Amino acid sequence: MKSTRKGLRENELERDNYERLKCTDCGESLKTENPPDEVYSVRTCPDCGTRWKELR
Repeated sequence: MKSTRKGLRENELERDNYERLKCTDCGESLKTENPPDEVYSVRTCPDCGTRWKELR
């Protein structure tokens, strides 16, 4: 699982006008999961299911 920063650098993710993260393949905004015992959030594309880590 890559980080969201790496996804932005590799053009797998992009930001929209409101600074929300979007998957470039699907064009959908990412959903957020917050695992309770981890230091990061998991961002998931609802269409293709690709996941990225984002430090909180």
